[in-house]
Amino acid sequence: MAERSPAADVEAGLLAHLNSTGEVSDSRSFASSLGVSHLELEGVIKSLSAFRIVDSTDIIKETWVLTDEAKGYAARGSPEAQLVAAIPPEGASKDALKAKLGDAFDVGMKAAARNKWIGFEKGNKDLVLRKVENVKDELQEHLKKLEKGEVVPDKVIDDLKRRKLITKEKSIWYSLKKGPEFVVKRKTLATDVTTEHLRSGDWKDLEFKDYNYGAQGQPIAKGYVQPLMEVREAIENIFIMMGFTEMPTNNFVESSFWNFDALFQPQQHPARDSHDTFFLKAPAATRQLPEDYLEKVKQVHQSGGYGSKGYGYDWKRDEAEKNLLRTHTTAVSTRMLYKLAQEKPFAPKRYYSIDRVFRNEAVDRTHLAEFHQIEGLICDYGLTLGDLIGVLEDFFSSLGMSKLRFKPAYNPYTEPSMEIFSYHDGLKKWVEVGNSGMFRPEMLLPMGLPEGVNVIAWGLSLERPTMILYGIDNIRDLFGPKVDFNLIKSNPLCRLGI
Repeated sequence: MAERSPAADVEAGLLAHLNSTGEVSDSRSFASSLGVSHLELEGVIKSLSAFRIVDSTDIIKETWVLTDEAKGYAARGSPEAQLVAAIPPEGASKDALKAKLGDAFDVGMKAAARNKWIGFEKGNKDLVLRKVENVKDELQEHLKKLEKGEVVPDKVIDDLKRRKLITKEKSIWYSLKKGPEFVVKRKTLATDVTTEHLRSGDWKDLEFKDYNYGAQGQPIAKGYVQPLMEVREAIENIFIMMGFTEMPTNNFVESSFWNFDALFQPQQHPARDSHDTFFLKAPAATRQLPEDYLEKVKQVHQSGGYGSKGYGYDWKRDEAEKNLLRTHTTAVSTRMLYKLAQEKPFAPKRYYSIDRVFRNEAVDRTHLAEFHQIEGLICDYGLTLGDLIGVLEDFFSSLGMSKLRFKPAYNPYTEPSMEIFSYHDGLKKWVEVGNSGMFRPEMLLPMGLPEGVNVIAWGLSLERPTMILYGIDNIRDLFGPKVDFNLIKSNPLCRLGI
């Protein structure tokens, strides 16, 4: 025969007591009468309450409890009283008192001096003298009262808390009475029908445990969308809705030619310095460049053309062949526009890209050396600045940014150029959200695009709108090795609208 568990004995004793008396007023006292800990009884109470066999009412009481340090003071006296008691009539040196009192010396000195129980010999601050014959140790008295559960004034409590001599402790116990499903002895409920039950037929006599349809199931193992990817997908959907085609952005490594020269950016431009750009050591250069097009780019840089005077400097092929990590996705736009120019007859296009770019920048709360750039462009006959502003208003209003302002700016490869600002309702100010412009003829005509074809374009980072949407103030919490995966798991689904 199986041994009865201690919990079964506690349960049997509790149910028998309730059957005869109808209630238990204090579960602590009842646990003592059974000779068990209150924790053991509490487990039984919770189990019986779950099946409505007993009704329990919580009784909660908060009390102040002495720390170990305070218990020592209650037994031996406060540090200040111990200090005074240790000083003989002729006085004692600080070293002697410290050796006698140990850790209590420093605290006792301060408190005794504050109470004016001690003084120092004139001209000898090391000799401590008693200024009183007897002291009333009120601290010890208060601590003993609290030990006994007696009440002390609030002012005393505040002082004891300040000295870290007491902590608040919450006690919970229960009053009990019979529940609606009360039984003197509860049956063991079956949870499953086994093959043995079916063979023997005793399943007909079994009482089964009720299903808890409100219980939480096992957590489903699933993936979580990174905030950047969430916003990226939403922006991609906006581009697709507006009739744009995605450009291939799989070249992280690009030549200086496509990244700078083809964009009519001079070779002495500060952006091409190693302080701003990551240049590759191996392979250090690109040898495969379209020769006819390269020659036209060289010519427009050196002496101009297409209505331009150029920059008037000695253009170097070696500089154009240097490999780098692309600093913007406009390098992709340049390749796509050159490819489009070779297709005859010309057909208008709308392109977009969202991918990583690299800048040799100092990392801080708002800057990374690697981030994502969003870029859109439209290539067609007769496009104007008004068309650009109209497209920008459509694009940014889809992002929830309907209040826009445009400010004239300078870019080597666009003219005119505009910075884009949106009013941020949370920050109560205008925030720069992107850059835009019309590609220059010096960039487009050497590619072979027809006269009268213009290109309007704009770009912005992916990180900035994502940080605003998710309330993230440090870009390193969003992208990179310091991202907290719990942040990704706990984030709600993003709803666009800034």
